[in-house]
Amino acid sequence: MTDPQLMQLAQEARQKSYSPYSHFRVGAALLAKSGKVYTGCNIENASYSPTNCAERTAFFKAVSEGERAFEALAIVGGREGETAEFCAPCGVCRQVIAEFCPKDFRILLGAPGKFQAYTLEQLLPFSFTNESL
Repeated sequence: MTDPQLMQLAQEARQKSYSPYSHFRVGAALLAKSGKVYTGCNIENASYSPTNCAERTAFFKAVSEGERAFEALAIVGGREGETAEFCAPCGVCRQVIAEFCPKDFRILLGAPGKFQAYTLEQLLPFSFTNESL
């Protein structure tokens, strides 16, 4: 799976977003080391706190299917009708990524035709992991 293909899958997942309150649609595509891709979208709720981000949706789907090793994560987001040049994962999602991925895990941010790769360590320096316990 190439990086552009993974970004395209994130863009397609974004179309399934349920975001009637923020109108900010996010899609994620998580590539497991097995080669399988797990997609996710953000799912909002009227009481806000039960809302789930696209990145966590993808990770929870993968983990619930038995995956524990991952290659890369692509994230595409923005207001309805627009694609942001940069849509970074929130702090909670960064912590979930840190639970399952090493510091050099690749995270792709942007749009299918224009994106940038980052490491988890770049997005979450001084992370709290099982090594911290």
